[in-house]
Amino acid sequence: MPRIFCETALQSGASLGLPPAAARHVQVLRMQPGDALTLFDGRGGEYTATVERMGRSDVQVLVGDHDAVEREAAREVHLALGMPANERMDWLVEKATELGAASIQPLLMQHSVLRLAGERALKKQAHWQSIAIAACEQCGRNRVPQIHAVATLDAWLSSPNAAESKFVLSPAAASTLDARTGAGSVCVLSGPEGGLAPAEEEAAVAKSFLRAGLGPRILRAETAPLAALALTTLAR
Repeated sequence: MPRIFCETALQSGASLGLPPAAARHVQVLRMQPGDALTLFDGRGGEYTATVERMGRSDVQVLVGDHDAVEREAAREVHLALGMPANERMDWLVEKATELGAASIQPLLMQHSVLRLAGERALKKQAHWQSIAIAACEQCGRNRVPQIHAVATLDAWLSSPNAAESKFVLSPAAASTLDARTGAGSVCVLSGPEGGLAPAEEEAAVAKSFLRAGLGPRILRAETAPLAALALTTLAR
């Protein structure tokens, strides 16, 4: 049964016109009146639904029962990362969503190849958010991770961070991430191609980030945050 994200708040028994993105999804699937689907609005759980009417540009559905099922990771993990270039960031957002990331913060760093600002940065943020939504539809998550606006590392480090444990990935770290992860929410900071500059790593440490490694090999900019995410969501 197709799973579709609906940004409009859902309620059992409601007859609802789907918002444009959800309506287009139903139309692309060539669904017809009477067909069943699953809807989720990011507020928890999911709903059964039935297509009532297919218009040329609109879709009406009848919202059915709510199922409070959740498929979130046991630990809330937030990724902050130097954006890898080209399609690698798209791939990273998709896989991080599947692995259970609670949020993703794209960062501009000294060694960043991809440099975004202004309208281009806003368009990329919206694009990555749509990738996260599609990944949730595919993998069964009912809560969509937030893709934050692109920020500089300095600006982000100066903003509040409520994570209970904070780590900066560093090849020179004495301990690996799985051995350093405490209980509660986690924030992991990872560099772009070329890694964090020494001054950037020191700035993170000055903000109470602990250095942590991922083993003896040097991982790519799009691989390291995913490895860290898998370790921290699975750690007990």
